[in-house]
Amino acid sequence: MKKTSSQQHAKPSLSRRSFLRGLGVTVALPVMESLIPKAQAQSLEYRPKRMTVFYSPNGVRMQRYTPSEIGKDYAMTPILSPLEKVRDKFSVISGLAHYQASAFGAPPAGHGRSCPAFLTGAHAKATEGADIYCGVSADQIAAQFFAKDTQLASLELGIEPPSLLGSCDINYSCTYTNTISWKSPTQALPAMVAPSDVFEHLFGDGNKIDEKTRQMRLAHKSSILDFINDEAKRLNRRLGSNDRHKMEQYLESIRDVERRIVKASQTPIEMDLADLRVPASIPHDYEEHVKIMLDLQMLALQTDITRVSTFMLGRELSNHAYNNLGIPDGHHALSHHANDPDKIDKLVKINAYHMQLFADYLEKMASIPDGESTLLDNTFVIRGACIGESNDHDHMNLPILLAGGGSQGNQHIAAEKHTPMCNFLLSVLQNMGVPIQQFGDSTGPLAGLMA
Repeated sequence: MKKTSSQQHAKPSLSRRSFLRGLGVTVALPVMESLIPKAQAQSLEYRPKRMTVFYSPNGVRMQRYTPSEIGKDYAMTPILSPLEKVRDKFSVISGLAHYQASAFGAPPAGHGRSCPAFLTGAHAKATEGADIYCGVSADQIAAQFFAKDTQLASLELGIEPPSLLGSCDINYSCTYTNTISWKSPTQALPAMVAPSDVFEHLFGDGNKIDEKTRQMRLAHKSSILDFINDEAKRLNRRLGSNDRHKMEQYLESIRDVERRIVKASQTPIEMDLADLRVPASIPHDYEEHVKIMLDLQMLALQTDITRVSTFMLGRELSNHAYNNLGIPDGHHALSHHANDPDKIDKLVKINAYHMQLFADYLEKMASIPDGESTLLDNTFVIRGACIGESNDHDHMNLPILLAGGGSQGNQHIAAEKHTPMCNFLLSVLQNMGVPIQQFGDSTGPLAGLMA
């Protein structure tokens, strides 16, 4: 059949999930309005909903965390004060509990049960062996729902390498404290901690290239973008002015992350870990490591490579020493302060530092365009810990924040005492569009979250 004149001159269409390609390198693009129908581009409903979980280990000093006022315009507490600049973007939610983190006759390991319960609402089996058993986590419920639309179902990130095999809490496997993501009751998903591995996992072909080959590739090219520059220029001619600016901003973000990864890989790390080989690409500077990992996460969300991600500032029971804060004591040791004023002050300083990192994260997400809104507007961000008051291993009043996704900000929601945490998780899943009526030990969705 002979083509019509309009067919002959029509521009080839580009899919919403378009890529830049060159010499074996594939980099996904952010969602761009020029590449999708105008009506869809202008629709907020069209923007994909996302979920991230920002996790801190070892609980907090609740007396210096929980606001005394309920509702809008509450007074900031010492631990929440770093979030003042973004207070309109998040809500504090108190009163949430995890009944399934209770002992129920099992050994008293508070961390070993609370950590796996955090996103599952399930009671972890007491075992030091391979027969671990917990439940499916909320992030993985969302990941299963969105998996058909994304390259990766989910992305699990962390800062500390996993603990050695065996028991990390009384009668509980280290698996329980190394991750918060559970694909099934018997499959815990490990967190990736090396930025170079994450970058290659997202934008390279890391599952098929051995380390020697990868290093040869990195040595051969000063930037992955050298291989895709020509196609980026070609594609730019088809974009509107707004999308050209977005493309430039996006490519610069990748360059910046890549530069920092290269710098980190060139920095040797000296640690006494016996025969354990630590990847040279893990930055020695804690804060730089955190920021690189979060930038990589945001790139993954921007490009719609995944819509679900978890991030752990440290594995549960972490004894990281925050020397950058002038605190040489181990975090976990300080969390069991026994009401020692000096230890409490140090713990509060660490808690507030974690909040500062979270505030910077929210601020950056809010600066990234996503259609007519921002990446934060379209992402539900859960921030919390698996226990509340550190000294008591309290899992019946958890320190939970919710930002983004169209949720309300600048408010303190005081749920009825001992409301299941799963009610909150159920609400987030439902507002993401996941067709679910019950999760974990939920008794119904938590009201008052959405604007």
